[in-house]
Amino acid sequence: MYLDPKSGQTWPLDLPRWCGDAKQPLLLTPLPGMSRDEIDRGKRSIWRYAKAFPFLPKAPISMGEGCTPIVEMAMGGGTALLKCEWFMPTGSFKDRGASVMLSLLRDQGVMDVLEDSSGNGGAAVSAYAAAGGMQAKIMVPASTSPAKTVQSRAAGATIELVPGSRQDCADAAERDAANRFYASHNWHPFFLHGTKTLAYELWEDGLPDNVIVPCGAGSNVLGLYIGFSELLRAGQITRMPKIFAAQPANCGPIARAALGLPAQLAQPTIAEGTAIAQPLRAAECIAAMRESGGGAVLLDEAEIAEASLMLARRGIYVEPTCAQAAAAFSRLLAAGSIAAREATVVVLTGTGLKATPRYAEFLGVSI
Repeated sequence: MYLDPKSGQTWPLDLPRWCGDAKQPLLLTPLPGMSRDEIDRGKRSIWRYAKAFPFLPKAPISMGEGCTPIVEMAMGGGTALLKCEWFMPTGSFKDRGASVMLSLLRDQGVMDVLEDSSGNGGAAVSAYAAAGGMQAKIMVPASTSPAKTVQSRAAGATIELVPGSRQDCADAAERDAANRFYASHNWHPFFLHGTKTLAYELWEDGLPDNVIVPCGAGSNVLGLYIGFSELLRAGQITRMPKIFAAQPANCGPIARAALGLPAQLAQPTIAEGTAIAQPLRAAECIAAMRESGGGAVLLDEAEIAEASLMLARRGIYVEPTCAQAAAAFSRLLAAGSIAAREATVVVLTGTGLKATPRYAEFLGVSI
């Protein structure tokens, strides 16, 4: 059932909804998890974990998302296990959430969806809507570079430019939700049940001690927590890995709150994919980190740029947004929050091909 985690109110899943009656963000009531015997090993995608989803759609929309590789790399005095999430159809981890969210919504009769995102979320929803024969409208701030919407436009999505800030865009999308279903990667709980498959993959491949993720709205933090919690309930694991969130100091409201630091106005950051000034589920993210024994790291711009180039010069070309997780790994090692002997997964969420103009800036190259 849909669940308002603050009031405890629930709603049945048979009618699609993206929020509570008072416009509050929802989760799902706890699910029982699954065993290794229930993994569908014939499927090379997140749908190998279909038994862990709230229900099984008649025809999942899948393009082979998930099952991403892990690369060992020595850095910062330890060895990180780089989880290469950009090995996805649209180049980012958001394909996990889009595949599950749109598959379940289509099964409920939703064929026309709305999303607000100028980046990876919009690209993923556009692509999976196209693959599923659905219509998608993506709302983006009018100031967005045209290059950032090309991927969504190529998939056939309608792009609407909204005057004002990113928050103005989100507000406009909520108003437009009266006309088409708001399948927001930030709002819809089905999206989190796609991102939770990261936890299931890490469990299947060998449970780590720590997981470090870049964090904006927190869908990976919550997805990991939901997935590991299900595995605990199913008796498949006896402990939850520690979950650490990496955020830019210029815009890190969740990390600031977790670290007990005062809030500050958001500033521009090169880790633009995590520049979410008003995350919907900040309290739930902080609780997930604390209950797992993890924490948060704030990275300055120089650290993020240095980590981006360090990875690139070793063959790992990813967005600065996720390179900050590698910077956080070194910081956590130095602070003693994690140990070199422990298995620590560093989640790299998006391809550097989406940030080539930023790398050109780093390198002083004109393009």
